[in-house]
Amino acid sequence: MAGVSGIGSGLDINGIVTALVNAEKAPKEAQLARLQTASTTKLSALGQLKSVLGGFQAALKNLNKSSLFESRVAVSSNPAAVTATAGKTAPNGTFSLTVSQLASGSKVASAALNRTYTTGGAGTLMVKVGSADPGIEVSIPVGASLTQVRDTLNVALKDSGVSANLVANPSDGATRLVLSSSNTGVGKDIEVISSDAGLSDLTIGAGSPGSMVLEAAANAKFSIDGLALESDSNEVGGAINGVTFKLLVADPEKALTVSVGQDREGVIETIKAFVEAYNKLITTSNSLTRVTSTGEGSAPTTGGLVGDATMRSLLGAVRNELVNPAVQDGVRILADLGIGTAKNGTLSIDEGKLNKTLTDNFDSVAAFFTGDSGLMNRLNQRIDGYIQTGGVIEQRMKGLETIVRGISDQKETLARRIDQLQARLFAKFNTMDALVGQLSQTSERLGQALSSLPGLVKKD
Repeated sequence: MAGVSGIGSGLDINGIVTALVNAEKAPKEAQLARLQTASTTKLSALGQLKSVLGGFQAALKNLNKSSLFESRVAVSSNPAAVTATAGKTAPNGTFSLTVSQLASGSKVASAALNRTYTTGGAGTLMVKVGSADPGIEVSIPVGASLTQVRDTLNVALKDSGVSANLVANPSDGATRLVLSSSNTGVGKDIEVISSDAGLSDLTIGAGSPGSMVLEAAANAKFSIDGLALESDSNEVGGAINGVTFKLLVADPEKALTVSVGQDREGVIETIKAFVEAYNKLITTSNSLTRVTSTGEGSAPTTGGLVGDATMRSLLGAVRNELVNPAVQDGVRILADLGIGTAKNGTLSIDEGKLNKTLTDNFDSVAAFFTGDSGLMNRLNQRIDGYIQTGGVIEQRMKGLETIVRGISDQKETLARRIDQLQARLFAKFNTMDALVGQLSQTSERLGQALSSLPGLVKKD
C-alpha cells in the first residue's frame, strides 16, 4: 500500500519503494520477455516450416501417381472441326480423319393448319422416335389451340430430346406444328400418331396428308486412315481403342490428323510443380536459418531456426535422397532429366533436355519417380515423420506452446509477488517513518523541557 511519503522522516518513501521493487522485478521480467520472444519466434518458424513441407509433400504425392504416366492425350490438328480424348489404353500413333457428314436428328412438320385451329376431339398423341421406340403418350383436350398443343407436348417430352414449335406463314397465317429431335442416327425419325379423329390433323408420318419430313435422322459418315465408317452419334467411341472423337464440322475435302501419345505436358507440369515446391522449401529454410548483419555495434538479426538440429537433419536427409542414384537403366539421377542445383541450393530445369528425355525414355522417367523405390516415395519417407500428426514438428510446437502458456502464468505469479513485496515495503517504511516522527517529537519536547530548567545557559 502506498503511504504519505516521509512526513515523519522526510524521506522519499515512494521513490525508495519503487526503486527496490523495480530492482526485484526487472531481471525476472527481462528473462521472461526474452524467453517469450524466443519461444514465439521459434513457434512461428516451425509453423512456416510445417506449412511449406506440407506443400512439398503434396507435390511428391502428385508426381508419384502411376496414373500420371499412364495418361494419354489426343491432339487434333483442327480442334474447331474435331476434338478427341484418349484413355490410358489408347495406342500411340497419328491418324488421318475426314468427316463427310455429321449425324443429325429428325425434324418433321404437320400439315398446314388455320391459325385459329382447335382440336376437334380429346385423346392422345403418341410421339415416337424411330420404329423401335415405345413412344410417349400425350393427352390433348378437346378445343385446344395450337399454342396449347405445343406447350402440352413440350412439357410431356422435355426429357425425351424432342421439342415442339410453331412456324407460321406471314402471308396467310397457315401454321405448322414442327417437332425436332436431338436423337441422332438413321432410323430415329419422329412419328406422331393420334388416337382420335379430332386430332388427325396433328398426325405426322407416312400416310399423314400434308405432313412433311424437313430433315431425316442420319448417321455421321467419316473415314479413319481411308477406312469408311459410320456412327449414329457425333461423339464416336470404339473406332480406335481408348479414343473418343467429337465431330463438329463436316468437310469431305479436308483431312485432319489426330495424334495420340503419352501426356508429356501433364508430366512436365507436375515435375515443375515438384521443383517449385522444393525451391520454396529451400528458400524458406534459408530465411529461417539466416544471420543478417545490421551494422557495426548492432546485434545481427537471426532467423527463428538458426542452428536448429531439426532443420539440419531434415534438409540433410532430403538432399541425400536427391543425389542418391536410382537402381535402374536410363534415368538414374535428376541431372539425367536436365534438373540441376543452383548455388543457393534451389533446383533449375533445362526444359529442352527434359522434353528430349521424356520423348526418348518415357518409361524410365516414370520408374525413376514412382513406385516404392521411386524418388518421390523415398523423399516422402524422409519428411513424413516430421509433418505427420504427432510428428517431430508438431511435438516441438506443442512443447513451445506449453512454454508460452507457462510464461503467462509466471508473469501473473510475478505480478502477485511484486504487489506483496510492495505492500510489505510500504508497511515497513511507513512504520519506520511514524517511529522517526515520534522520536523527533519526543526530542523536541525534551529539548524544550531542558531549555526551561533554571540556571541553564543557552548558547547562541
